[in-house]
This record gives sequence, C-alpha cells and structure tokens, in this order.
Amino acid sequence: MEPPEHVRATFGLREVTPVPLGDWDGGWRCGDVVLSPVADHARAAWSAKIRETLKVDGLRVARPVRATDGRYVVSGWRADTYLEGRPEPRHDEVVSISLRLHQATTRLERPRFLVQPPVTPWVDVDVFVAADRAAWEAVPLRSLRAGGAVPTTSPDGQRSMELIGQLATLRKPVRTPAQLVHGDLFGTILFADADSPGLSDITPYWRPAAWAAGVIVIDALSWGGADEGLLDRWSDLPEWPQMLLRAVMFRLAVHALHPRSTPEAFPGLARTADMVRLTL
Repeated sequence: MEPPEHVRATFGLREVTPVPLGDWDGGWRCGDVVLSPVADHARAAWSAKIRETLKVDGLRVARPVRATDGRYVVSGWRADTYLEGRPEPRHDEVVSISLRLHQATTRLERPRFLVQPPVTPWVDVDVFVAADRAAWEAVPLRSLRAGGAVPTTSPDGQRSMELIGQLATLRKPVRTPAQLVHGDLFGTILFADADSPGLSDITPYWRPAAWAAGVIVIDALSWGGADEGLLDRWSDLPEWPQMLLRAVMFRLAVHALHPRSTPEAFPGLARTADMVRLTL
C-alpha cells in the first residue's frame, strides 16, 4: 500500500513520487527517504531513537527522518534515510556485523515493551514475543496458552510444535547475560559493492548477543543456502550449542504460530534442527 499523501506531507515529501522497494519491509523510496509501514508504534519509535545516534565501526546506519512536528511515526509510517544495497548471502559477514553491533548496544536499557506478554487479539508482534519466550521459558509455548492464541492445526505447524517439545528437553541453563540485541539481522543488512554494509532497522530482543548470532546462522542454514560449516566457524561464541538450540526453537515457534507461514519453509527448519542436535 502506497504511503498516503498526508503522511508524505508530514515528513516533508510533498513533491516526490513513491517507488516501492523490495528490501525495506514494504518500504517506499521517496528520493533520499524511505517510508515504511510500522507493525508496532512503540518498537518503531524506539528503533528510530536508537538509530539516530548509533555508531558501529564499518556499518552504515539508516538514520530516522523526523516529521515536521518532530514525530518518528505518523499514522503507522516511519521515515528513514535511504541506503543503497540489498541483502546478500554473505552469512559470515552478517554474523561478524552482529557481534560489532551488539558491542555498541550492550549498554542500552531494556525497553518496557519487551517485558509485556502477548495479548489477544494477536498481531505480528505478539507472535514473535510468544515465539521468543517459547525458546526460553520452562514450559515451551506457555505464553501461547496464557495469551489465548489458537494453536496451529496445519501438519507442518503441528510438527514444529512437536520438535519444540523434543528440543526443549536438551536445554541446559545458560549464564551469558542478556542485553539489547537485534534479532532479525538476516534480512536487514544491505550490501552495496565496495560500500560498508548498511543497517535498515533494529528488531529488539533482550537476549545474549550469541543468541542473535545463532538466529542468523539458523536462518542462513534453513533458507539462505549456507554451508554446514557455518555452525562450526562460530563455535567459539559463548555457550554456542545452547544458543543455536534456542535460536532454532524460536524459529520453529514462529513457523508454528505465524498465520503467513508456508509448508515450504518447514523442511529447511527441520533439517537445521537435526544439525543443531549434533552440536549438543
């Protein structure tokens, strides 16, 4: 859906024709600015505020563009500076970027919205909150039942739930401290020839930095065509097998809970879950 005229006007973009982009979460380029639809106002405003001053060595960061009245979000849309580039299967580089980024975010405070449980009626944000908790809470998917969501009935969704239960028995306590991390780096790092990689957004979670690296590896192995050696190349990260275990449980829970999950996405996840078992 094209950004409405009044939104463009509020961000000072009256004379610009929006052009749809494929790599910015449904964003539209308006000259040097990208307007993107917002799934959650609090998270979008938080991301914008952090990215306004965030500095990471070797990383271009999309800076927020404030509306004429100073707001970060207007009628469900945010504005950011446009960065050249697109996601590429440079998986080890993305993991390396993750480690540098999370050195820069280690002192950030935990946003209040990360403490809130999922509530009905569920939206996308609640799905990811419940999936994240499923990987860490003592009884996986307790948040699902407490939040009033209806369990999946699709065969691949049910299989995902079964795998989560099996993998949960392999968990051991972890001691690595949690911090503010970006939990969806796989699709938000943009590469443009010789330019430094670019970061288009931050999806916040309160987990160990190695877990965020684990999510990248799980995504890359499941759907990005990564080689199996990716698992071993980062094995020196703290409590790596347990981080991978929780990362694959998280993605399995997203698959089981998200209404737009497709059966075609499950085989890659199941194969990756088998690889993770062998690391334990």
